[in-house]
Amino acid sequence: MPLRIRNVPRTIWALGFVSMFMDISSEMTQSLLPVFLVTGLGASPALLGLIEGVAQATASITKVFSGWLSDRLGRRKLLTVLGYGFALITKPIFPFAATPYDVLAARFLDRIGKGVRDAPRDALVADVTPQDLRGAGFGLRQSLDTMGAIAGPLAAIGLMAAFHGNMRIVFSFAIIPAVVSVAVLVLGVKEPNRTQQPHQAMSPISWSDVRSIGTPFWVAVTVGVLFTMAGFSEAFLVLRGAGAGIPLTLVPFVMIVMNVVYALVSAPVGSLSDRVGRKPLLASGIVVLLIADIVLALAGNVAGILIGVALWGLHLGLTQGLLSALVADTAPARLRGTAFGLFNLATGVTMIAASVLAGAIWTAWGASLTFLTGGGFAVVALFGVLALLKENRAGTETAA
Repeated sequence: MPLRIRNVPRTIWALGFVSMFMDISSEMTQSLLPVFLVTGLGASPALLGLIEGVAQATASITKVFSGWLSDRLGRRKLLTVLGYGFALITKPIFPFAATPYDVLAARFLDRIGKGVRDAPRDALVADVTPQDLRGAGFGLRQSLDTMGAIAGPLAAIGLMAAFHGNMRIVFSFAIIPAVVSVAVLVLGVKEPNRTQQPHQAMSPISWSDVRSIGTPFWVAVTVGVLFTMAGFSEAFLVLRGAGAGIPLTLVPFVMIVMNVVYALVSAPVGSLSDRVGRKPLLASGIVVLLIADIVLALAGNVAGILIGVALWGLHLGLTQGLLSALVADTAPARLRGTAFGLFNLATGVTMIAASVLAGAIWTAWGASLTFLTGGGFAVVALFGVLALLKENRAGTETAA
């Protein structure tokens, strides 16, 4: 194990395992849910995009207030427990869904839980990790999270084989790792003593707070939005695999391929970014996304689709942990929860538009044009990211 990863605080490991078990639960459901919706409940790809967009919007809006509240209360763990606990109690809804709108309701409630937990959890990671290990800390948590995203689809494949393709039974088994996740969080995560007093006034988020976060943070937000423009819900990767001829029982293998690459890359890239900087790696990540979109658009067989999916996972490993670290780098410590909430709001709202657009294009013109459109956005995003990073570097040098 690399020395830098070994030096990451135990709390980060515990939070990583919390994320891992909840992701096992979520991916046991999510790796089958697009096919369940389209083939089992009669939803169109456009409705799938709408469901995913609403889910992302719910999580994003909730993150703003949970992050702000964690700053005001000075209690990150409390809100993190509430968020994971809320996600747990929504898991039994999926096995009994009778219409696409039941799934919409379940995804809505599940994403409220995600929205409540994510910003306080990320702020807690930043609170307990030394600055020189921050990339490694976020990368480690992301890698463990992604290992859960590998184990979840594997479990789904095994259960689909054991129960003759009954997706509802798989959704029922997904409750078990969610229970383990909450137990590890309650028993294994210790919140540090904060050196600053929490805000006592429970007023809404103020413009003075927002302005005081500073220009570098808003550059990070803009970079995150540009990345999100070029992507959309991973549910469409599952549909692409199913459309290419992957049998129903093996459809979760799409998510396994993506997440194996994602998990292998996240922690080393996070650690590398502590030494070489975040920006070159972020730029390389969007180039990889462009290549993935082209491959997924043009591939004519299962092998080609899986190569595109693997490249998509590489893109995620090169970017997602680094975007979180970039927010932590640029936000004041006293407003970290608020900053993560604002960042997630901006990228989440962008994800709504991206997913709804992808679903509409898929319904009207098919899968290939959907991914080619994503590639076009990736080109725009690449130029935008390079311009923003160049401008920010010039501003920093001028200030110095």
